[in-house]
Amino acid sequence: MNLNNRDQQTIWHPFTQHQVSDLPIAIKKGQGAYLIDENNQYYLDLVSSWWVNLHGHSHPEIAKAIYEQALTLEHVIFSGFTHEPAIELAENILQLLPTSFSKVFYSDNGSTAVEVALKMSYQYWRNVGEPQRKRFMAFKNSYHGDTFGAMSVGKQNGFYTHFEDLLFPVEMFDYPETWHEDESISSKENIILEKMHDYLKQFGRETAAFILEPLVQGAAGMKMCGPEFLRRLEQLLRQYQVLIIYDEVMTGFGRTGELFACIKAHTTPDIICLSKGLTGGFLPLAMTVCSEDIYQAFLGDHFSKALAHGHSFTANPLGCAAALASYKILMRPETMSQIKMIETNHHELMTQLNGISMIEKIRYCGTILAFDLKTQEGYGSRLSLELRNIFLQKGLLIRPLGNVIYLLPPYCITDDELKKSYEIIMTELQGELHELEH
Repeated sequence: MNLNNRDQQTIWHPFTQHQVSDLPIAIKKGQGAYLIDENNQYYLDLVSSWWVNLHGHSHPEIAKAIYEQALTLEHVIFSGFTHEPAIELAENILQLLPTSFSKVFYSDNGSTAVEVALKMSYQYWRNVGEPQRKRFMAFKNSYHGDTFGAMSVGKQNGFYTHFEDLLFPVEMFDYPETWHEDESISSKENIILEKMHDYLKQFGRETAAFILEPLVQGAAGMKMCGPEFLRRLEQLLRQYQVLIIYDEVMTGFGRTGELFACIKAHTTPDIICLSKGLTGGFLPLAMTVCSEDIYQAFLGDHFSKALAHGHSFTANPLGCAAALASYKILMRPETMSQIKMIETNHHELMTQLNGISMIEKIRYCGTILAFDLKTQEGYGSRLSLELRNIFLQKGLLIRPLGNVIYLLPPYCITDDELKKSYEIIMTELQGELHELEH
């Protein structure tokens, strides 16, 4: 029995309707920007395997760092103990972020990083004597993870219908999505900010925090907003002392063209959530990074003021070693050059896509490019699955989000590989869209 059939006997996959889905592709090896299946078919990983892979699969430097760390210390309880990889990693990440950030709280994945941020912001106000601040604000269609707090602040994205009765209330606002040649963006932004202002006039003193994906909403369909909007939003929230949480789980570590979206937007949130690319895609690890003011509010003579949160594998030394190796690769000039190369190529492709009638809302931000097909088919639709299979047959791993095609490649991809993938995408899309039009 091959791996596909053995898998079918034992495994339940995420975001999968097994009744109608094809058998999964069994991958036996990763090599640079490619995945290789059990039949030696190569797939160019243009989504970085759910946005986690920064530098390519099976990168030898990261693999070596994990191996060497495993021979020294594989894990230790992180309550009452510490270790050098965790300290060094925190020091390095803090050096990259705005100077107001001072403390790192480790966890295991993006969802838990968000849970920690929500608990931090909620308890912060209790600790400083404003327990009435219980409200949260967020953007519609956000995705912040699949744990219950994360679902609550992303409940209007359509994934959590079965659990809505269990989620806490959150005030949701329209997201000011924009794209190339969007002439209505200014009025959209003004309307949204006015609605927020009206809400804050009434409930500002009761609001704990606003959580958002800065510059790019990932799972919502790679929806993008402008840096100027984030600056205006920050200014408004500061008027009412509402804490700002940036979910940079996807946008962190160079995805937007800068190391972090907050740097690209010239904004300074109070809390940042990091994961995905943190270890270069090798091991689960996450950070919730906060300002010194927030950390100080949890200090006191009694445990009741402490943040009572933790995970068995908090600050796992193997994960920290992987993240340190990934950090060193990320900070090299050649990596930054690769990021700029991807961004330049995305810009060039955007101009080519502009002439296809069935394509709209073309946008890019750093290494992320996306566009919509002029259909109403949503997540998991026939068209989405059909296009995914067409691209796989051509050796490209692309997972459309409903009618949204997006590219988010690892930084090791070459100029030639990127241009060839563009040619395949253009050819296959024009054929498929021609059938849709007729």
